[in-house]
Amino acid sequence: MALRSLVARKSLGLGFQSKAKILAVGSTAHSRGFQTFSLPDLPYDYGALEPAISGEIMQLHHQKHHQTYVTNYNKALEQLHDAIAKGDAAAVVKLQSAIKFNGGGHVNHSIFWRNLTPVGQGGGEPPHGSLGWAIDTNFGSMEALVQKINAEGAALQGSGWVWLALDKELKKLVVETTANQDPLVTKGPTLVPLLGIDVWEHAYYLQYKNVRPDYLKNIWKVINWKYASEVYEKESP
Repeated sequence: MALRSLVARKSLGLGFQSKAKILAVGSTAHSRGFQTFSLPDLPYDYGALEPAISGEIMQLHHQKHHQTYVTNYNKALEQLHDAIAKGDAAAVVKLQSAIKFNGGGHVNHSIFWRNLTPVGQGGGEPPHGSLGWAIDTNFGSMEALVQKINAEGAALQGSGWVWLALDKELKKLVVETTANQDPLVTKGPTLVPLLGIDVWEHAYYLQYKNVRPDYLKNIWKVINWKYASEVYEKESP
């Protein structure tokens, strides 16, 4: 398999802590006067996360699934632009579900790619400093946190995501799940995603079949705790 070396990083410099930041993700000006969005490049080769995640899965996940969310998000936004211009309130309301689903898919996957990194670049190395301390304080240990995330991710019915988040209002770390492609902000405006794990079947089925717990067990080998720590340092009160 020819693996594409992807090095552009600027479109993945994501915070996602506010609606304004969400709307800035990978966006470019459209000739009709509204923003469109583009597929962010990965900062590693498709095969760089093997054996935890196969190159085939990463390529399909990025080029097909994430690209589809971006394409449909842009289409829905264009339709929304037209509906607003026409004063078609019914169409505006009808489009909200497509915007939420596809926009959420774009937001969630853009975070997900940053949450992963090859073993040779620090993948799987546990966090130290303030995030490591916060994990011990809120969950007892890193092992306890991993066990909790894996249990909630495995138990999630259907498709969705499991998250480690900073609750800025409560000033603590929490584990949350979201259904389908709902972004974490739908669970609360003060939640900041530090780590999101995709538990849709397209994220693991080619390699792990229907054994989601094995996928959840192995993905920790390529988790990018450095990125999570950077977000925590920036956003913690």
